[in-house]
Amino acid sequence: MKSIRYALLFLLVTLSAEAAEFQEGVHYQRLPVPVDTQDASKVEVVELFSYACIHCKNFDPMLESWRAEQADDVLFRRVPAIFDKTWEFLAQAFYTAQVLNIGDEVHQPIFRALHDRGVNLVNPSLMAALFQEVGGVAPDEFTSVFNSFSVRSRVQQADAHGRAYRVTGVPMLIVDGVYRIDGKMAGSNTNMLKIVDFLVAERRGSGRRDDPAAISAAKTE
Repeated sequence: MKSIRYALLFLLVTLSAEAAEFQEGVHYQRLPVPVDTQDASKVEVVELFSYACIHCKNFDPMLESWRAEQADDVLFRRVPAIFDKTWEFLAQAFYTAQVLNIGDEVHQPIFRALHDRGVNLVNPSLMAALFQEVGGVAPDEFTSVFNSFSVRSRVQQADAHGRAYRVTGVPMLIVDGVYRIDGKMAGSNTNMLKIVDFLVAERRGSGRRDDPAAISAAKTE
């Protein structure tokens, strides 16, 4: 029993020490204006990313491992950042995959094709070929969805969200529409996720998740 108590004490001390190291304005920043989340009953974590970003590719396996360990009250989603036409094209491909329900199937293959094999996926024909190879999507179906109003609208919304999140680089993580973290502030990808855990616990402990009045108020926070 003593060994268990000592182990628990050590864990609490370690977590407390880590939390003490994470300071607002140093390791993470509060957004000037909170951004609405998709589901106010959950703590939302958003990754701003781009397939064009090698750092996003390298971060992705670690992020996926973190994602698999999250409780049901944490909602994770990705929002592609858009800095130029190339990034806009890749954002369009991301939402095309979402509409076709093959987001998970093509996510890593897009990263690998761009960064490991040097495939120019900004060429629509080559992107269509990848969707066919990995997701079984016919090229004409890919083209139709890729150029659809729905996909273009989602890209515009992603661009608007990026501006609201004050995105300056990727990968960047947004916690509950309130805090943003990037690798430069955090010091490393591992620390980014530790800070996210710290902030998720803070938002979870705020009591807003179980109070309908508080959830309603959160939309105007």
